[in-house]
Amino acid sequence: MKKYIPLSLIALFCTVLSSCELVEGIFKAGVWTGVIMIVVVIALVIWLVSKVFGGRR
Repeated sequence: MKKYIPLSLIALFCTVLSSCELVEGIFKAGVWTGVIMIVVVIALVIWLVSKVFGGRR
């Protein structure tokens, strides 16, 4: 019985650690998607402001 306890702990740690890597990957993708979306929105706002106020010549 004592042989199975370390094996079950190793299996448990492998499962837990791999799921942590999955969550880490999802959050990294989410952060970069958010950063890209914010940059696009800011660029769009700057472009619209320049068209509204800079277009009258």
